[in-house]
Amino acid sequence: MGTSSFSFRQFTIWQDKCAMKVGTDGTLLGAWAYASQGTKQHILDVGTGTGLIAIMMAQRLPEAKVIGIEIDPVAASQAQQNVTSSPFSSRVSISCQSFQEHAKQAGLAVYDAIVCNPPFFSQSLTCPESRRTQARHTVSLTYTTLLQLSKAMLRPHGTLSVIIPTTEREKMEQAVAVAGMFCMKSCSVRTSERKSPKRLLLCFSKEPCDFEQQEMTIGDAYYQKLTNPFYMERKLTGNQD
Repeated sequence: MGTSSFSFRQFTIWQDKCAMKVGTDGTLLGAWAYASQGTKQHILDVGTGTGLIAIMMAQRLPEAKVIGIEIDPVAASQAQQNVTSSPFSSRVSISCQSFQEHAKQAGLAVYDAIVCNPPFFSQSLTCPESRRTQARHTVSLTYTTLLQLSKAMLRPHGTLSVIIPTTEREKMEQAVAVAGMFCMKSCSVRTSERKSPKRLLLCFSKEPCDFEQQEMTIGDAYYQKLTNPFYMERKLTGNQD
């Protein structure tokens, strides 16, 4: 998706300065990520990029306060512009820092929900452009670090929601075991009914919990239910490379 902006029902995302553009992964995570309704939630979006997921969480949860952190200063600046021009600017803030830096600053047990569309090409060749490498590869934030810091920063009933390629399932399961967290929900995502799932939406809890397994195909009824509050007539195609 090469356009400089993408318009949703209630906000517009400018992305010309961001290494990673608006795509299906981030939009699905923003629409699916678990957070309790009806309470004043404190939510953290790790690696916010354009600010899309942070803004989506604010739209979904009218009383929530959302912080998006982004290590790339150029992307963080554009995310702040996107937040400022959105209807949710009073409840969303952007900070240019790493998750590790933010954890030291914010302290323990401060968030009700954490969301992250993490870098995932841990075994592939890095991109020649350093900002895109940073956004796509686990060079600055490994799954284990993500899980361990999330567990420390979540309140007792807090959750971490992520989206990963199905090929990364084993690595994520290992990180979950090391961190001592528990899988609460899983949703496999297909681009068509005849294809195998390419993505996994996952929600982890700090405490033992019941497990719910879901499935979704891009364009099906469940997908429409999740994304209709956000998409206008134009819909994303599967940006799942």
